[in-house]
Amino acid sequence: MDNSIWYDTFVELLYKKFPKKAQLTRELMSLLSIEREAVYRRLRKEVAFPVHEIVKIAAAWSISLDEMTGVDSGEISFQLKMMNYISPSEEEIKFLQYVIQSIEHLKNYQEVEFMDICNKLPRQFLAGYDYLNRFYLFKLTCQYGGEKEIIPFSQINISEEKLQITRAYYKAIKHVPNSSFVFDSKVFQYLINDIRYFHSIYLVTDEEKELIKKDLYALLDYMLEVAIHGAYPETHNKVNFYISQLYIDTNYTYTFTPEVSICFIHIFEKFEMFSYNSEMVANFMSWMRLKRKTSIQISEVDEKSRIDFFTTQRRLIDGL
Repeated sequence: MDNSIWYDTFVELLYKKFPKKAQLTRELMSLLSIEREAVYRRLRKEVAFPVHEIVKIAAAWSISLDEMTGVDSGEISFQLKMMNYISPSEEEIKFLQYVIQSIEHLKNYQEVEFMDICNKLPRQFLAGYDYLNRFYLFKLTCQYGGEKEIIPFSQINISEEKLQITRAYYKAIKHVPNSSFVFDSKVFQYLINDIRYFHSIYLVTDEEKELIKKDLYALLDYMLEVAIHGAYPETHNKVNFYISQLYIDTNYTYTFTPEVSICFIHIFEKFEMFSYNSEMVANFMSWMRLKRKTSIQISEVDEKSRIDFFTTQRRLIDGL
């Protein structure tokens, strides 16, 4: 393949990530630690991006070799981003900030569609509640923290920088114009079982359990408000809640935009495998919309089902 052709394709991909040249320039300056004029020369193709910079850009912005070369290998590749959510590195912090910036960019497109099918409460909601978010990270540490001794909930310390990113994410996600969530009917039951277990083996104290429980009530009240109005109260952007009539085995997500679409499979609760492949995203959209057909919508419509669901969840929390 002619070098100029794949390089042109690579530069076009950069503009797809950040259509405005000023923003693309700032992002490249920050990512590559180079001056503005050096970025301009690369974008004007007067100077080529060195291989190590291309690798760094591809890794940070999830650009595949197929995309870069414009060649269809016939294979669909998924990528996995390893993250330390409790003590993220500087590189991981930059990646999380990039994710938040990408989400904020979505508010400019009313055609954007986000959908999450989940058997555990998604981060879009947990991120707004400090003790619930901390419990989620504590559970991940217990399950996937390696062979070191398991530490109690009280010793889970989240840096102020990470807390600020979590709050920024919780705020940014409300600006997505259209969101749909299909919940496993036992989504709260699973979480309460986990809390009860860790409390029973004394890794969560009585006082900590009550603080987590208080967050659960607050989250349930917030979700009820969203369900009644069919929108986030902060931004009035559209939100649909569904309760699945069938078991859900993990969390699946897709985001569709006019510029780029992406789908996620959540694995080991901690990580996400994702793909930008258009065929796979189209399949995800089809599968997930079919899943939605086997579910009951409780946002705005079907008041009886909505009341039944939230009453059941409140009783579960009462019994914690």
